[in-house]
Amino acid sequence: MGQRVQGKVAIVTGAASGMGAADIRLLAEEGASVVAADVDKVRLDFQVAQLVEEGLSVTGVTLDVANPDDWASAVRTAEEIYGAVTVLVNNAGIHRTVGLEDTDQALWDQVIGINQTGVFYGMRAVVPSMRRAGGGSIVNIASIHGIVGTETATAYHASKGAVRSMTKQAACQYGREKIRVNSIDPGVIETQILVDARKHTDLEPMTQLIPLKRFGDAREIAHGVLFLASDEASFITGTDLVIDGGMIAIQ
Repeated sequence: MGQRVQGKVAIVTGAASGMGAADIRLLAEEGASVVAADVDKVRLDFQVAQLVEEGLSVTGVTLDVANPDDWASAVRTAEEIYGAVTVLVNNAGIHRTVGLEDTDQALWDQVIGINQTGVFYGMRAVVPSMRRAGGGSIVNIASIHGIVGTETATAYHASKGAVRSMTKQAACQYGREKIRVNSIDPGVIETQILVDARKHTDLEPMTQLIPLKRFGDAREIAHGVLFLASDEASFITGTDLVIDGGMIAIQ
C-alpha cells in the first residue's frame, strides 16, 4: 500500500470493469477514498466487495453518466461518506465501429451522450465540491482516436476529440481555483472489448503497428491516472498524456 493520493476523495466512472476497475484499485491502494460508479450494478458490486474485503476504502454507486441527476447523487454520496471530492476520473465510455454514412441518429446520440456529454456533466457536478476542498484534479479518459483517424467509428472519434478540447477549456477556466484538468489518450488496451474481438478476429497483426509490439494493460493506464490525480502533477493542467505504446508516433 502506498500514500501517493492519501486523503483524497475520488469518483471514478466506468468502474465495474476494464480501465475503471484498475483505476479504483490503484487509487484505493495508494490511499484515496473512492466512490466507484457504474451503470452495471452487478459487476460493480463484485468489484467493490473485493476491494472492501481487502480493507480498502471504496463505496459503489449506480451512475448513468448521461443522467445529471445521477451525478448529483454520486457527489452527494461522496461528500456524506468521505468529504469534498478532490479527484474525478471520467472513464466511462462506449465504442461503436460504425462509419459516417451508417451512423444513425440513435447511435450518434448514444455515443455522444455517454462519451462526451457524460464528461461534461461529471466536470460540472464536481467543480463546486472541489472548490469547497480548495482544489482538485479531473482526469478525463479520451483516446488516441481523438487525435488520429480510422476508417470507422465516426461518433467515437467525434466524442473523444471533444473530450480533449473540453479538457483544455476547463483547465483554463479553473486553474485559478487550483482545479487541474487533464486527459489521457489510451491506445489499444487489453479489456473485455479485446477479449470479445479475439473470438472472431486474429488481433496479433495489430501489435505490429505498435512500436512496443503489444497491447497495453489496464493498470498501465491506471498509473497515468494516479500520477495526474496526485500532487506529483501539481504543475500539470490542460494537457494530454498519451499512453499507447508509441502507436501514434508511426501513424
